[in-house]
Amino acid sequence: MPWKVKSCLQSSNTVYDHDTFSKDDKMGDAEFDIFPFIEASKMNLTGLPNGTVVTRIQPSKHNCLADESCITYSNGKVVQDMILRLQNVECGEVEIQLQWIDLPGSKGL
Repeated sequence: MPWKVKSCLQSSNTVYDHDTFSKDDKMGDAEFDIFPFIEASKMNLTGLPNGTVVTRIQPSKHNCLADESCITYSNGKVVQDMILRLQNVECGEVEIQLQWIDLPGSKGL
């Protein structure tokens, strides 16, 4: 079943299914700390080997991580893969990936 994240304010995400002919149904929500990702994006990682793990985030009661999440430097980008347990539903998980891409001419962080 397709799904989409309808809101991503700070570190809170609400997941809905995607219905073509009816209203999208809420499937749950999940939270994570985005600050380690932002801090890693601020680092000068140029010259690091592809696939270098910058930091690791462990699951805790303060996040919805189902497993350890690594922030890596991959192909010139800062990338974080996460599996988040959905809250306020019987069960469910969602996999997301964050990427920081520096755009030419942008002010950056």
